[in-house]
Amino acid sequence: MIHLVWLVPFLPLLGFLINGLGRRYLSKSLTGVIGSSTILAGFVISLLIFFEVRQPGFTPQVVTLFDFISVGSLHIPFAFQVDQLSALFLLIITGVGSLIHIYSTSYMHEESNEGFARYFAYLNLFVFSMLILVLGANYVMMFIGWEGVGLCSYLLIGFWFKNTTYNKAANKAFIMNRIGDLGFLLGIFLLIQQFGSVTFTDVFAQVPALGENSGILFAVAMLLFIGAMGKSAQVPLYTWLPDAMAGPTPVSALIHAATMVTAGIYMVARSNVIYTLAPCIQTIIAVVGLVTALLAATIALKQNDIKKVLAYSTVSQLGYMFIALGVGAYTAAVFHVMTHAFFKALLFLGSGSVIHAMGGEQDIRKMGGLKKWMPITNITFLIGCLAIAGIPGLSGFFSKDEILAHAFGFNKIIYAGALIGALLTAFYMFRLYYITFSGQFRGTHEQEHHLHESPAAITFPLIILAILSVIGGYVGMPEVFGVPHFLGEYLAPVFAPSVPFLHAHHLSHELEWILMGLSSGLVIIVIFFARSKFRNYQDSGVANTGLAKVLENKWYVDELYDAVIVKPLMVLSGFFQDTVERSGIDATVNGVGRGVKWSSRQFRLLQNGQVGFYIFAMVIGMIVLFVISLFL
Repeated sequence: MIHLVWLVPFLPLLGFLINGLGRRYLSKSLTGVIGSSTILAGFVISLLIFFEVRQPGFTPQVVTLFDFISVGSLHIPFAFQVDQLSALFLLIITGVGSLIHIYSTSYMHEESNEGFARYFAYLNLFVFSMLILVLGANYVMMFIGWEGVGLCSYLLIGFWFKNTTYNKAANKAFIMNRIGDLGFLLGIFLLIQQFGSVTFTDVFAQVPALGENSGILFAVAMLLFIGAMGKSAQVPLYTWLPDAMAGPTPVSALIHAATMVTAGIYMVARSNVIYTLAPCIQTIIAVVGLVTALLAATIALKQNDIKKVLAYSTVSQLGYMFIALGVGAYTAAVFHVMTHAFFKALLFLGSGSVIHAMGGEQDIRKMGGLKKWMPITNITFLIGCLAIAGIPGLSGFFSKDEILAHAFGFNKIIYAGALIGALLTAFYMFRLYYITFSGQFRGTHEQEHHLHESPAAITFPLIILAILSVIGGYVGMPEVFGVPHFLGEYLAPVFAPSVPFLHAHHLSHELEWILMGLSSGLVIIVIFFARSKFRNYQDSGVANTGLAKVLENKWYVDELYDAVIVKPLMVLSGFFQDTVERSGIDATVNGVGRGVKWSSRQFRLLQNGQVGFYIFAMVIGMIVLFVISLFL
């Protein structure tokens, strides 16, 4: 099946072309079938590839389709690399992506036929771009997919483009990602200059010769990380992600769970050979991840928009993944990418089910008691909350505790910060759950009259994702349970250079039990505290003050960026426009034109048609010529 890997991205591309070109002629049902079936078919092929890859003795294979760029000694083929890491990401992207497509067939049904087809065309193109990103056998292929998901996020966030606010959110996402993308691009140029290649196998074979803490590796690792900061929404380039909630809810699930934001994690994990030999950059990654996890978690405590809470939760969880990358626990980072894809997609699609039932209302203060009308959404959303909080037995417990264990072995301060972040996660998620599903309904009578469980096309993906959120973590159980870490063994060939580094932070079984017990016990206490505080929530209507107001306003980071970056740039732009361009460049160019026109008008007066004047001018000319010849 490896030789058919090109079909996995080709099928979504085909769906994009059919739905995009036929958007004015296709019915909604046919559009939904085309859009969803192409991703499902890709998932089936990905599953067959996965089973082939996990066979003992499998070696990574590169499938070259054609020569893409050839300049002098630089050759960049359009090629796909199939190994354990890319095969796992294929399953996550096509699996979760297909559920989101099925969900969308019902959620977006009120759109016009053309709008419905346009939406599915964008969605298919998004998945195609992400598949190119993870399958690419070189950094240029990765960058093509990288830019593709950036474009598609812009199109999908601003899908309802008649709303100016949504357009601004799309612009913000596009522009902030360009900042990170510049770093990524410079990193690629530096790789070409240093190694004469961007192909993973060539670059990673040459990297060890540079040795640890090489200046070149430091620069490459930092530039690539800047790219990852933008795409995976790390401090300071994270503010675009919460605003991405402007798009339809399934888009939020796709961006936040299975595709775009995991691109930075994938890129750093794929480049693990480089980062293992640049430990100072790894420390920077861990610190940035910790700051992001804590900052986003504190903001989520006081958000009242159901999707905004989940958005900041995503930023926080991405911080945990970067903590794992920073401490060298690449398997743990990928493990959390997988489990996070399950429970975060579940939570976003669950919030969409709630919004659908509430007639578009997203303020949790106007909800309450929804479990009575929406039993399936309630139980699946609760499972998602338990999973992300890290309750023992669910997927989030295994992946998050693995990150905490590695952080403890790496640095106790990073561990303590990550543990605090985990407790904040449990609190704000159960604040969200209890305010939304418990107590008395606080919306309007008309909203209450229309409350109902969502249709099967919405609840089916929720049930599948809830099951995965429960069982998904058992592929990476801790060593203390006496069973193999299947995911670790599966990914070992990709992360082999990092194994000695990880063994340096190996913990005893007794300490692992203590750490697991500590985090689980504290999380359970926090959940019961949230339950007692918000189970019978009533909106007091009193505005927040002090720290609560600061958190509600997201630490005023957007306002800070506006004051420090946006407004000075606007003033500078105004200066260049009004002074340099209009008064300088334009004035000079226009002045030349005006000067020519004025002088032409003056010289025209010499042609007055009077013979006497012409004779006088001729005599004057003769005198001038005589004087010149006399004195020269």
